[in-house]
Amino acid sequence: MANQEKVDAVDKIAKSLEDSSAAVLTNYRGLKVSEMHALRRVLGAETTYTVVKNTLTRRAVAKAGLDELTEHLQGPTAIAFIKGDAAVAAKGLRDFAKDNPLLEIKAGVFEGRAVSADEVKQIADLEPREVLLAKLAGAMKGNLTKAVGTFAAPLSQFARLAEALKAKKPADVAAPAEAAADAPAPAAEVPSTEESTEASES
Repeated sequence: MANQEKVDAVDKIAKSLEDSSAAVLTNYRGLKVSEMHALRRVLGAETTYTVVKNTLTRRAVAKAGLDELTEHLQGPTAIAFIKGDAAVAAKGLRDFAKDNPLLEIKAGVFEGRAVSADEVKQIADLEPREVLLAKLAGAMKGNLTKAVGTFAAPLSQFARLAEALKAKKPADVAAPAEAAADAPAPAAEVPSTEESTEASES
């Protein structure tokens, strides 16, 4: 492999590690080609299962800041680059390894950090994202119902207050009008003596 091809291969592996939601390093020694194809089908379209060279992958993991994976880059290595639900893909790998003991889970990457083989299996035990989202939606629905109940009382009080003010307003307007009707009429002005004299001379 030419030097530029090696550089491109390292960059590709490093970018795949960075862009994936998770990744799992495996030892596939002894698996038949048909079994590798079967594994890829189990993992689905959102996971790419790729055979890699350890020498290039060591550089790639260092570039991606995942030096902890270096010790696991021994023997035949293939990496599952997971773009979808990490729990579903990890479960697929774990279950496939149970039926095909030649597949060994060596380590992984989850949420940007290196994880052990045991931690990959713990991820496999997580519920799928759809189930977790459904549970979250249920919890939110319960909280919203509680929130509606919490706000119902103040809103009801506000409505009653608005009705009371509306009923009070005409009464407040009528009261001054009635008071004005009951008040005595103002006395007519009487012209002064000087004004009367001026009027008679004219």
